[in-house]
Amino acid sequence: MIKTYVWPAGPFTRGDLDPEVVSEAALKRALRSGEIRPVVRGVFVSSLLPDTMELRARAVAKVVRPHHVVTDRTASWLHGIDVHTSAELDALPPIETCALRGHEPTQITGVDGRTRDLAPGDVMMIHGVLVTTPLRTALDLGCCLRRREAYAALNAFARRFGLTAADLERALPRYRRRRGVVQLRDLVPLVDPRIESERESWVFLAINDAGLQLPEPQHWIEIDDVPTYRLDFAYPRLKVVVEYDGIDAHERTKEQCESDRLRRGWLHDQGWTVIVVRRGDFKRESLDRWLGELRAALDPAYSNRRWRW
Repeated sequence: MIKTYVWPAGPFTRGDLDPEVVSEAALKRALRSGEIRPVVRGVFVSSLLPDTMELRARAVAKVVRPHHVVTDRTASWLHGIDVHTSAELDALPPIETCALRGHEPTQITGVDGRTRDLAPGDVMMIHGVLVTTPLRTALDLGCCLRRREAYAALNAFARRFGLTAADLERALPRYRRRRGVVQLRDLVPLVDPRIESERESWVFLAINDAGLQLPEPQHWIEIDDVPTYRLDFAYPRLKVVVEYDGIDAHERTKEQCESDRLRRGWLHDQGWTVIVVRRGDFKRESLDRWLGELRAALDPAYSNRRWRW
């Protein structure tokens, strides 16, 4: 007979459990069965509890000392923006922190402790945990993540917290000589809160890096003065649209397929060139293909000569 347990009402560690009541084997069985789930490394909750910002913060508080500030990707996660990769989530990445001035970085297993010069205005409290502010977190991620992931994170923070490129630019002088600041300076002027997803950010950045004219994000097409079709990226004057389609063919519903067919058919009938970028189109050959299609579609914008001979 399988024994059932009453798990704590909030996040807990192995040390919070009575070993005479819940053995290590019982804990592992509960994890395998999905009865409980890990939130961060070494901290668990009942699977009946919903994933909320408060729950995340309480889980982090179980392993972070009061004089440490949660930073970088963990801070982003607590702000509701997850920039971890799928592989990292499977392995439960370490909690990223830095020590406040006068304190040493943590040595706790599962916590990546560092030092960083934070001003009082860089830190806020989320459900009892010290965390870098959205502005500070966005700028830090702009330095420490890979380029396209960094740009996506900057756009996500701009969209969620109302940050602008001007807000980010004003803070740049503090990052002088910091590792990654050259990348950050390059990305900040491109930040646009209208870009709605990570992969859309990748599309926009690829267009920029190819030296092409930048499109307008989230452009609405009106039919009889009614906003009808919203396009991921558009060049309205040239009637060129670039759309990111992140759903594989086998994952699409009939309704989604029919909706896309009708919309793209209408666009073609109205003289629009539609370029579709899919999930796997960010590697070299596929990237070159759709960027080449876009360059050809935009060619009239580049072919007007000042002089004719």
